[in-house]
Amino acid sequence: MTSSNVVIDARDVHVRLGSSHVLRGVDLRVERGEVVALLGANGSGKSTLVRTLVGALPAASGSIQVPPPARMGYVPQRVSAAGGIPSTAQEVVASGLLRPGRLRLPRGWRDQVHDALGLVGLADRCHDATNHLSGGQQQRVLIARALVREPEVLVLDEPVAGVDHPSQEQFAATMTRLVAQGLTVLVVLHELGELAPLVTRAVVLRHGRVVHDGAPPSARNGHAAADHEHVHPHAATTTPEHGDESGFAGFEDSTAALTDHPEA
Repeated sequence: MTSSNVVIDARDVHVRLGSSHVLRGVDLRVERGEVVALLGANGSGKSTLVRTLVGALPAASGSIQVPPPARMGYVPQRVSAAGGIPSTAQEVVASGLLRPGRLRLPRGWRDQVHDALGLVGLADRCHDATNHLSGGQQQRVLIARALVREPEVLVLDEPVAGVDHPSQEQFAATMTRLVAQGLTVLVVLHELGELAPLVTRAVVLRHGRVVHDGAPPSARNGHAAADHEHVHPHAATTTPEHGDESGFAGFEDSTAALTDHPEA
């Protein structure tokens, strides 16, 4: 990486899904301590970009430098905490400590799980079945699962999609605490919403290209202005074929069968 402060450095990244050219020369740098929002219309390539950054999708070309998997937490889009498997909050978070080919938890795992659930305000729900938790609480369990390895970067894909307003407020309070502790965050959002005060920079995608990278765009009726008029230097002057992400079956975690659904 060109700077010790840069934790994600993606340059001229192209991604193809079948015959669709979904990402077309994307550049993205995230520095330590930033909260960067990825914005854009449905199908603009936001979820494809984060999946590529976490290694769930291969890039056709370009360079990507990110922390190793153990230092990069990922919460995929629209999943239930248990992934259809009966489990407690403790069990879901503990699964984040497992490694491929190693199905035994490390010593002291209960303390690590308790601490991770404490970070998201759910330490008292440790032994509750996840299907008894609200959608917002399940999302926080998944964040705890990503945090249990103490990553330096947290990547979130539409973390508040389909979550009611009180849960969104609780989620924003959780993220405020984590950011205050120095966590770097890259988050895909449809709306800035309750996270607007935390976002330090916005990257707007349109048809697989970056068209804005800078100050968060103004909100209109609570929705992020994805069609911000500022044009990124690398943006094309013509409109490319719209990439279809629906052919990707999703990111499957090797330890918890959590299936990511494609961006609508």
